[in-house]
Amino acid sequence: MAKRSRVVCLILGGGVGTRLFPLTAHRSKPAVPIAGKYRLIDIPISNCLNSGFTKMLVLTQYNSASLNNHIKHTYQFDLFSKGFVDIFAAEQTFSNQDWFQGTADAVRKVLPRLSRMDYDHIMILSGDQLYQMNLREFFDTHIKQNADLSIATIPVDASDAPGFGIMKVDADGMINNFIEKPEPSILPEWTSEVSEDNQEQGKEYLASMGIYLFKYSLLVEMLEGNPLEHDFGKGIIPICISNKQRVVSHPFNGYWSDIGTIKSFFDANLSLTDHMPRFNLFDNEMIVYSRARMLSPTKLFGTKCDQVLIADGCIIHAELLKHTIIGVRSRIGVGAVLKKVYTMGQDYYQDIDEIISEDKIPMGIGDNSHIENAIIDRNCCIGRDVTIVGSPEIEDTENDTYYITDGIVVVRKGVTIPDGTRIGV
Repeated sequence: MAKRSRVVCLILGGGVGTRLFPLTAHRSKPAVPIAGKYRLIDIPISNCLNSGFTKMLVLTQYNSASLNNHIKHTYQFDLFSKGFVDIFAAEQTFSNQDWFQGTADAVRKVLPRLSRMDYDHIMILSGDQLYQMNLREFFDTHIKQNADLSIATIPVDASDAPGFGIMKVDADGMINNFIEKPEPSILPEWTSEVSEDNQEQGKEYLASMGIYLFKYSLLVEMLEGNPLEHDFGKGIIPICISNKQRVVSHPFNGYWSDIGTIKSFFDANLSLTDHMPRFNLFDNEMIVYSRARMLSPTKLFGTKCDQVLIADGCIIHAELLKHTIIGVRSRIGVGAVLKKVYTMGQDYYQDIDEIISEDKIPMGIGDNSHIENAIIDRNCCIGRDVTIVGSPEIEDTENDTYYITDGIVVVRKGVTIPDGTRIGV
């Protein structure tokens, strides 16, 4: 078996993040806050750390300042571990004037910068997915099968299959064919060997999770030999299969959510407040690591809470919090009601003079405000008696203060909403 030190993990930071806008207006996708106290990038990094892989590189090119700051203050290894989490930002050079053109192109452009590292396998992960996976098992399957390329796959049903890259996998776990986002009419041709439990649920299709493990030699051969192929799913993987490389499926049956849209982001976060969430934040082994902020405990004053996650450093006088996530340093006023809300909190505390000033609305949520079906980004100043209610009946809206998409109101980072404002009603 190859040594653990022979694996380098590349975490793809994603593109512009258009479908997560306005949450990506001032930050890259991996830097978007989740669960009140984490960032999306914490998920793949934590999976790597929990699996014993400590050499990680994050590839990014859009709005990377927030991501850089988070990684710098969070992932610091001791001098003797040889572990690291480094940022590889897209850069223009004399030989290459282009930015990253896709997933494969991003890896192609950073390979020369890896030349001094000791590795013979490269694991490629996405920076915008919510899942807990033992990547050591993934690696062990790869070695046991003597695979050139291993792809993590997840069973899906016919309604979800057209949104993924679908693998045709035989009984030995070998991937014999691949199609990107197949039309529903041809799906019967793309069923694979799955467990009896998955068959009963109609999950007979194996979808790519966008998690790959390459032999280094094959990856270099594919990227250098196919310079016009910019994506793994659309280009490199089909070429590997057609060239009769040993391409192996590693099936995964746990929880996995591709955080690609505001709705999927909203649903994935609120699902963490369920009684038995499929993504477990309370696990002794699959720990989710993040920045240690050294904040004070949270204070609540007469607030009724039902299915609520509350991060550190909050001061809450609300009347009711239901099916809601409260981010770090949040301040919520007397009589406020929040239902199905993710409020991301604040980056810093305001001085008491700013909070009691009559000239400005302080950060947080004001007295007697009512908010439902909404995401409140960081550092927002929401006044008293404000009503924000999202619902599927509301038309999509875009302005400088908020967005409405799929019935979810997204209040943009740092905006001020005056007393008595009504949104969505």
